[in-house]
Amino acid sequence: MNVKTRAIVISAVRYQDKNLIVKCFTESDGLKSYFVRSAFSSSRNNHKIAYFQPMSILEIEATHRNKGTLEHFREIRLATHYQSIPGHVSKAAITLFVSEMLHHAIHEHEKNAALFEFLLTAMEWLDNHDEIANFHLILLLEITKFLGFYPDVTQVSLPFFDVSEGVFNEAGGLNSLPESETVLLRKLLSLRFHDGHKAFHVSERQTLLRILVDYYALHLDGFRKPKSLEVLRAVFS
Repeated sequence: MNVKTRAIVISAVRYQDKNLIVKCFTESDGLKSYFVRSAFSSSRNNHKIAYFQPMSILEIEATHRNKGTLEHFREIRLATHYQSIPGHVSKAAITLFVSEMLHHAIHEHEKNAALFEFLLTAMEWLDNHDEIANFHLILLLEITKFLGFYPDVTQVSLPFFDVSEGVFNEAGGLNSLPESETVLLRKLLSLRFHDGHKAFHVSERQTLLRILVDYYALHLDGFRKPKSLEVLRAVFS
């Protein structure tokens, strides 16, 4: 079946010498993996490597056989031309980190239009703004809404957050964050991309990053911490 859709590049892995296996989160069908033959060939090749950078937003025409095998692109073009992300060290580090987190977090092979639209809007916001120190923290927290483990905020004023149950409670337990870390998480829950760029000190951001990555690992089977995590920590240290 031929499909025309927008797609966000999650990962691209070199296969053999000149080929690529590209994982995309598509607007039409959720997660899809594509085989790109001779992607590194210098001959007339329509599949430019630049298309497959982390979190690139594409418009594609593809053949979807839906048999659990690799699919194939027919046509590709950039749907969004990032203006600042490629040449901005912090934004590039965030983009790589986010793509690795999504690689291990998204396993849906069916349409999720709300998550797709959120990621699209978030990446366009990142490209167009400079106050980005908390972007990756807010993004990771917001994504949990679509993955099914966003913190229950009905009792958000309580002093401890149970990471296993995803709830705030009165008495701290084995799976609860310390009260000081719960305060940070509560503050993060109140922020949106457009505000709070000075809300945290560097050490507080590092603490929140650790909390969020651990929270993902606890709630997602087979989740692995991104290799780019240390790079991101260094960039925002």
